Amino acid sequence: MTLWKEMPMEMENGTAVQEFTLEGFPDIQHLGKFLFLVHLLTYLASIAGNAVIVTIICANSRLQTPMYFFLSIFSFGECCFVNTVIPKLLVIFLLGKQNISFPACFIQAFFFFFLGTAGFFLIAVMSLDRYVAICKPLHYSTIMNLKTCSFLVTTCFTLAFTLITGLVVKVSQLSFCGPHVIPHFFCDIGPLIHLSCSDTRPTEMLAFVLALFVLLTSLIITIIAYSNIIITIVQLPSARERQKAFSTCSSHLIVLSLMYGSCVFIYVKLKQTNRMNSNREAALVNTVVTPLLNPVIYTLRNKQVHQALRETMCRMKMSR
Repeated sequence: MTLWKEMPMEMENGTAVQEFTLEGFPDIQHLGKFLFLVHLLTYLASIAGNAVIVTIICANSRLQTPMYFFLSIFSFGECCFVNTVIPKLLVIFLLGKQNISFPACFIQAFFFFFLGTAGFFLIAVMSLDRYVAICKPLHYSTIMNLKTCSFLVTTCFTLAFTLITGLVVKVSQLSFCGPHVIPHFFCDIGPLIHLSCSDTRPTEMLAFVLALFVLLTSLIITIIAYSNIIITIVQLPSARERQKAFSTCSSHLIVLSLMYGSCVFIYVKLKQTNRMNSNREAALVNTVVTPLLNPVIYTLRNKQVHQALRETMCRMKMSR
């Protein structure tokens, strides 16, 4: 890629920046092997859980609907998202290898924020899908056809790619004069900007505006969609209909609450003492816990997924 060749990586003494050091969790690094085991199990469970959701949706004809199409894309994105950070964290815990090359650092940052941003846009799209399904049920199949669904997913990833590429390239063009220790367990944009000896105010403002844009855009769409959903549900004649309508949204609401909560805490809060330390714990929730809980929430609270999972397991037993 010519992108990395064009990046100015010169330090003040004229030598190029070759690598950064990820600080990780120095206070608990002595528990490295235990933490490695815990995070390895969590990582495998997260990958397996999201992979199961994708497989079930693709294999079961009754789940070939827009709602599950978006869920399968979201779960696939979560698998990729976990793989951007956790493997390196496992290496840090097990082997203590904290160095990461300059290109690898920015590649990690790009995919982390690209997939994370696409995830927020997908959450907003899933809110729109629930709005159409509940508020306009007679037109649902016409509005949310395959062409529309494909267009919405493509738009999510294209917009995320455009926004994050510009930001990562901007940060990579800053001058890094030392120290090169990133006070985090992955190449987060904020700590990278703070390591630069350039004038970082324009870059910091760009990062803040982009974070605000992504969070507010997806949040506003979600709020508008669910405001209309709530109004429609309240107006339903029977309690059973209201419960059924709300049950299709409850899992989605829990997942988006986890995502918004952790990301608002990390990227939009005001500066405060020990900001980097508190960010590490919140980021760990966002990169480890949330992707693990997503498949659990969706499978435990969804009868159709339950049924599809049972059918898949029965077919597997019969094929033996």
